[in-house]
Amino acid sequence: MQNLSEQVEQSIRTRKLFQRGERILVAVSGGVDSMVLLTVLNQLAQESGCQLAVAHFNHRLRGRSSDADERFVAQAAARLKLPLFSVGADVRSHAKQRGLSVEMAARELRHRFLARTARRWRCKSVALAHHADDQVELFFLRLLRGSGGRGLAGMKWRSPSPSDPRIQLVRPLLDVTRAEIEVFAREQRIRFRTDVSNGSSDFLRNRIRNELLPNLRRRFQPALNRNVLRLMEIVGSETAAVETLAADWLRHQRPGFDRLHVAVQRCILQTQLHERGLQTEFDLIEALRLAPATPVMVAPKVQAVRDQAGRLTVTTLKPASFRRDQKPVTLKGRAGEVDFGGLRIKWRTATQRGARLPAGRLQQEIFDADKVGERILLRHWRAGDRFQPIGMKAAVKLQDWFTNLKIPRTRRRGLVIATTAAGEIFWVQDLRIGERFKITTGTTRALHWRWQPG
Repeated sequence: MQNLSEQVEQSIRTRKLFQRGERILVAVSGGVDSMVLLTVLNQLAQESGCQLAVAHFNHRLRGRSSDADERFVAQAAARLKLPLFSVGADVRSHAKQRGLSVEMAARELRHRFLARTARRWRCKSVALAHHADDQVELFFLRLLRGSGGRGLAGMKWRSPSPSDPRIQLVRPLLDVTRAEIEVFAREQRIRFRTDVSNGSSDFLRNRIRNELLPNLRRRFQPALNRNVLRLMEIVGSETAAVETLAADWLRHQRPGFDRLHVAVQRCILQTQLHERGLQTEFDLIEALRLAPATPVMVAPKVQAVRDQAGRLTVTTLKPASFRRDQKPVTLKGRAGEVDFGGLRIKWRTATQRGARLPAGRLQQEIFDADKVGERILLRHWRAGDRFQPIGMKAAVKLQDWFTNLKIPRTRRRGLVIATTAAGEIFWVQDLRIGERFKITTGTTRALHWRWQPG
């Protein structure tokens, strides 16, 4: 049976992960995976002539344990007579400042450190200890988060650093299982640190590793790793083929976007958004794909429009100000009309018996006239507005309600709103009336309300 060092050496050689004699920065946390990676690469470096250095990032998430990890890695580097680059950062503060999860903040700071250190040491490759079990965990993590083919394909043996595309992240253990790593560590008597937070259920990845995957292997598929890794390989290959077709189409600016396969259409749009540093979601891609010439909000204050040829125009919108125009209205007499906000509103009052509503209510509503009152105000949406739509038990922020209803931002500020003299909203144009102003069995007088473009 091939031992782990020989397996890694073969992967490095066949996949051309490193060049002979190059400098390699090895990311070492102190855990069993990274300590085995460091040991193996140090053994192979004697034959390949590669120069190694150790990089350790202290996340400062576990107090004294994090500091003990840092000291442990420093001792290991000294024992192997390798250069050491070590730094720490307050991950929790960074997460709060950037509005990120602790996991994402740690990843961002760690990759910044590794890229910066690689440039400082004048090397192009950073070796990471990701292995086959990490791939399987990542598959389910991304599956649960709704990733597409690119995400489900998982990590690559070589990929550009997210902090600096000139630096390559290399994963020599990607076809090695956690069990094989642990066996090698015992045989070689490799010392390592155990991160107790790996058993915590606070992080989704840990719940996948400690709860979901063992249950799937035990009850559904003992060969889960093999099957998932095979699927990731298939998905990765097929995704790469679609990306090649999309890149070719974009490069030559070919016509006939609507005649392309749906998968290629989506990839073309996704690629253009990625090139502009924008995140992509399935619903956004579909909105752009299915509706040419229709503006779609793809990020806060960022709008994209697709033309017939599939090209995107991305625009950063200027902050829109709230419209301050308003009109007081007195509902005197039995009927009247008023023009405001591009609408002509006609109203009348009538005796109401019971809670029965009239048929055919397109662009018309009916309210309890006594609850509305004689004096009302027509205006537009304002910051902080709250509204209790009919059918809801409590008032909500109008902004949140618009978001839930997917009302485009460009339309929200133009909608006409009607309030009572006390400022309570009883109608929002084209949407819904207020719960408190609906017709009930106790209503004696109704306010009939019609509107159309003025």
